Amino acid sequence: MSESRQPKATVYARIIEHIFFTHYEPGAEEVVFDRSEIASAARSLGVDVPKNVGDSIYSFRYRQELPAAIRNAAPPGKAWVIAPAGRSRYKFAAVQPVEIKPNPAYAETKIPDATPGIIEMYASGDEQALLAKLRYNRLLDVFTGVACYSLQSHLRTTVGGCQIETDELYVGVDRRGAHYVFPVQAKAAKERLGIVQIQQDFDMCMVRFPGLICRPIGAQFMEKDLIALFAFEQGSEGRLMVCAEKHYRLVSSENLSPEELATYRDHPFG
Repeated sequence: MSESRQPKATVYARIIEHIFFTHYEPGAEEVVFDRSEIASAARSLGVDVPKNVGDSIYSFRYRQELPAAIRNAAPPGKAWVIAPAGRSRYKFAAVQPVEIKPNPAYAETKIPDATPGIIEMYASGDEQALLAKLRYNRLLDVFTGVACYSLQSHLRTTVGGCQIETDELYVGVDRRGAHYVFPVQAKAAKERLGIVQIQQDFDMCMVRFPGLICRPIGAQFMEKDLIALFAFEQGSEGRLMVCAEKHYRLVSSENLSPEELATYRDHPFG
């Protein structure tokens, strides 16, 4: 197979590995690089420069594993993640590994589907469809026990010199009157929620909403109408932790039996 006809994933892997080992020194816990190096690395390797330079970084943050050679260079007990390091700059950072993916052993909770039919007709199964289903079915309210309201979609801001993006931002109030901010990151079924994005949501909340309780939310399609929701908190030494996970299946009213409703009624309230 010619250099120019290699699969996109293979080209991305060769480029990112070339960049990493250009800067890596044994024992390092950070490896910084510029976005512009993607094009120069491609030319050095004799492969086509990716048409979407950003996708070559995005893919390793949320869709696929880093090449084995990079993973094996991580310090003991840690794993590499790619994080922003300033405008048009990124870094490989060695962190305690946190895998965020739905637990298939968790029970499903059925929710009557309130998604408008016209939305269903044109939804594509991506993060926008997921955000719409969260909104129309008030799944954040159900999941958190807080009355939630969408404040802004696709928030882009700069924190600590790094540009960050949040898919949707909710604010809420609980029965005590306490106020919350819920930054939401949404992923399609084949994508992965990343700890870097969740950590950036914490940082954004500290800067923009210091007086509110910050609870980042991760949402992911497991199937077309099966949605996993995660809530996060910061543990000791600021380590990111999953504090709640629930799976919600959106169904028509005919598919929710009296027996199932009785089961939900008998669950402990909380």
